[in-house]
Amino acid sequence: MEYALPQEAASAGRARRLTCAFLVRAHHRKTELTAERVDDAALVVSELVSNAVQHAHGGCRLRVEVSGDRVTVEVYDTSPVRPRVRKPSSERENGRGLAMVRQLTHRLEVVTARRGGKTVRAVLA
Repeated sequence: MEYALPQEAASAGRARRLTCAFLVRAHHRKTELTAERVDDAALVVSELVSNAVQHAHGGCRLRVEVSGDRVTVEVYDTSPVRPRVRKPSSERENGRGLAMVRQLTHRLEVVTARRGGKTVRAVLA
């Protein structure tokens, strides 16, 4: 599944709903996705899309793929700035998203796109 999302706060919620619907349909095709895996993927999508629309200039593209029990999430945006994982702090209201994503994923990587920008790829296994 692949969607273009506009640069607005509501995009993170829309991406979460689209991801859940897609993964539930994939689950009915005999994949091995648990409800917990769907919830984890939805949280990862929400955090990555939220970061993209907040920090990049323009919208983003969301891609979700299922292969067996592996879910791969990719979010492309036009900003060349690589996201940073910060140490969690109870004193800040934000900055915890990528740390959570890292905990929920088997692999998290940032790939510079040839046409500019970057793709943040998270693999849940």
